[in-house]
Amino acid sequence: MKKIINSSKAPSPIGPYNHAVQVGDLLFISGQIPFDQATETLIDSGIADETKQVMENLKAILSEVGMTFENAVKATIFIRDMEQFSIINEVYGSYFKQETAPARECVQVSKLPRNVNVEISMIASK
Repeated sequence: MKKIINSSKAPSPIGPYNHAVQVGDLLFISGQIPFDQATETLIDSGIADETKQVMENLKAILSEVGMTFENAVKATIFIRDMEQFSIINEVYGSYFKQETAPARECVQVSKLPRNVNVEISMIASK
């Protein structure tokens, strides 16, 4: 049975989806963009700040069901410019321990919602 998960600390979905869906021990988190729910602003002050906000949004959704980044098993990073990969990777990596970091891929795309530069989705497991 699936359980719908939404967090008041993450940006409201901008389409017909929820923040996450939990099925058993698995949590499937929708792609998060650098929108700060607290200030209701899109963060566009540089790729490091944008990536940090995305990770904080993911963290808020994970915590909604009592999980942390330690529970992450898979992540997908979508970026508009592969030249920014090293900065994104540095910020992203600061949220994980090397020995428990999830599997992941990073894909360059031509456009993302609200014209942001980075979006990350995640799967976690209890």
